[in-house]
Amino acid sequence: MRAAVLHEIGQDKLEVLDDVEAVGFGPGKVRIRVRATGLCHSDLSAMNGVLPQPAPFVPGHEGAGEILEVGEGVGHLKAGDRVVVCWLPACGACPACKRGQTELCLAGFMNAGTPNFKRPGGDLFGFAGTGTFAEEVVVDAGCAVPIPDDVPFDIAALIGCGVTTGLGAALNTADVEAGSSVAVIGCGGVGISAIQGARLKGAAEIVAVDPVAARREAALTFGATRAVSPDELPDAKQQVTAGEGFDYVFEVVGKSATARTAYDNTRRGGTLVVVGAGAMDDFLKLNMFELFFDEKRILPSMYGGGDVLRSYERTIALWRAGRVDLAGLITHRVPLTEINEALDQMRTGASLRTCIEI
Repeated sequence: MRAAVLHEIGQDKLEVLDDVEAVGFGPGKVRIRVRATGLCHSDLSAMNGVLPQPAPFVPGHEGAGEILEVGEGVGHLKAGDRVVVCWLPACGACPACKRGQTELCLAGFMNAGTPNFKRPGGDLFGFAGTGTFAEEVVVDAGCAVPIPDDVPFDIAALIGCGVTTGLGAALNTADVEAGSSVAVIGCGGVGISAIQGARLKGAAEIVAVDPVAARREAALTFGATRAVSPDELPDAKQQVTAGEGFDYVFEVVGKSATARTAYDNTRRGGTLVVVGAGAMDDFLKLNMFELFFDEKRILPSMYGGGDVLRSYERTIALWRAGRVDLAGLITHRVPLTEINEALDQMRTGASLRTCIEI
C-alpha cells in the first residue's frame, strides 16, 4: 500500500512509497482504511525532533476512515463502520482515567514504541502510535471512535486532534468567562479553534495574534474581534484592557518565547493557557516573585483538557448546529502524493489546515 515515510529525524521531506504494509493486526485490533487526514503542526514537530518519535516513521495522527476488519474480542465495531482515529485513547483503568482525567492516560503512548508498519527495508513506526499518512493503519480498537454517517471524513479528521485541542482549551481548561477579554497567540488550525471556543463561551474581546497576515484575516472570520501582528500586541493590550492585560491568553505555538509573551500579556490574577506542544529542552523562565505576586494561573492543556470521547460528541453537536465552522478550517486539499507541498504550506503559514485525501 501507499504511505508517506520519514526516514530520519531532521529531514524536511517525506517519501511516498508503495511498498508499505500495515502490521500488528490481531486480537483487540482494527484495520482502518484511511480516507482523509489533516496535517497538524505536531507532525512537523515530530519530523524535526521537537516531539520525541522513533524513526523511520509514518507521520499523521489526525485521520478518519472506515473499518476494514476487526480482531478477536472487538465487539463494538464491525467492518464498514465510519470512525475517527483517536491517537490518545483512554484505557479506563489507570489512575488518571479513574480520576476522570482521561486526556492524561498514558496507555496510548505505549503504542508509539511498537512498529505498526513494515516494508522490505525494515520496520516503520506510526506517529503517536497511529500513522495516518497511509492508505491503511492498524490500531487498538480504542483508537477507532465511531462517527455518525452525516459527518464527512474530512470534518471527522479535524475533530481527531486540532479542533478538539483548541476548542477544549477554551471550553474545558480555561472555562472562559462570558464578557472576558482573550488573546490567542498563534492562529493556525488549533488557535482558530481556541478562538471559536472563546466566542462560544461569550468572550467580549478576542484578539488574534499571528505574524502571517492571511491567518490574521482568517481569524476575524472565525470570531476574533481584532487581529494583530506580534509587534502590535502591546497596542492591542493597551486599547482593549487599558494596559492591565487580558483575562485569558492562549499560547498555541509551543515555544518559551511566546509563552513568556503570553504570561506578560495576562493580567494579574488572569489565566495563561499553554496549548502548544514544545521541545523538552526549551525552558520557560519565570522568577519566584512574579509567580507569587501576580497570582497568574498557568494552565497547560493536553488534548483539550477533558474527556476525549465527550469532546468529540460535543464538537459534532456544535458543528451540526452551525455553532462552529469546521469546513472553513480546511484551506487546502491535496492527494498524498503532494504531501511535501502541504508541508511547505504549513511551514509558511499559508494554510490553516490541509486535508490529505487518501
